[in-house]
Amino acid sequence: MSDKHEEQNLAARQRSGYVAIIGRPNVGKSTLLNNILGMKLSITSRKPQTTRHQILGVKTTDNVQTIYVDTPGIHQRRGTAINKYMNRAATSVLNDVDVILFVVQVKQWTEEDQAIVEKLATVDCPVVLVVNKMDKLSSKEELLPLISELSEHYDFAEIIPVSAMNGMNVDVLEQKVAPLLPENEHFYPDDQVTDRSTRFLASEIIREKLIRELGQELPYTSTVDIEKYIEDDDGLVRIHATIYVESTGQKAIIIGKKGARLKSIGTAARQDISKLVDSKVYLNLWVKVREGWSNDERALRGLGYSE
Repeated sequence: MSDKHEEQNLAARQRSGYVAIIGRPNVGKSTLLNNILGMKLSITSRKPQTTRHQILGVKTTDNVQTIYVDTPGIHQRRGTAINKYMNRAATSVLNDVDVILFVVQVKQWTEEDQAIVEKLATVDCPVVLVVNKMDKLSSKEELLPLISELSEHYDFAEIIPVSAMNGMNVDVLEQKVAPLLPENEHFYPDDQVTDRSTRFLASEIIREKLIRELGQELPYTSTVDIEKYIEDDDGLVRIHATIYVESTGQKAIIIGKKGARLKSIGTAARQDISKLVDSKVYLNLWVKVREGWSNDERALRGLGYSE
């Protein structure tokens, strides 16, 4: 057999496709993606709606390339433009992917989960139910009755119990997804992990540290904009970033007494960005008030919230 025919046969056996990770807020979608990729791509926190954008994570193993789309939590909160943006970002992928991973928490089926099932009525691709936090079950005997109960909600292609935090059964999930993907040549180079820029990932890291530093004190109406991202000839990466809030009170909370909180946020972010870019990083953070940005479509677009 000629080399050309061998290459054609190899390409024909390759699988590549898009897999959406959906679910209500705070069920562990981003933690699952990070575990699958073996690296931190999506930011995480215990606060709902940490993820605001679609994040693409690419994993290539042998002849299978799986392109995961991490999405914001689908929620029933309405009103502000940013909430509408996040719901659109989450639901717009449903009819454009090859497989859907619907993530729920063990023993916590909610009205929001049921609302998502109703949205799945229009899709024509396989839906795999991922039951997260299985390590919280008190005994393995609870598993079969739980799966039986969950199977009544929808005709799922598979129901896979996992723990996204400790990696339990994540490899099984990947094995079940692979044959559901179409035969395709790989869409991305085998060593590519995401379609997002380093600039975007840096802004997300800063936002994660902001959330983790402030916890419940942090208003949802804060965002991060990278104004300058410069790589010097000597390898130093210089980043100038602005944290936008909607009131002077919010600004004071983030800055903290004598700037202590902002300094702490900056130090933690700089360390993670340095690991990301494998270089020394100079990070300059500012906090500015921009009233009403979260409910202004034009302001959202200017701050990178584009679909």
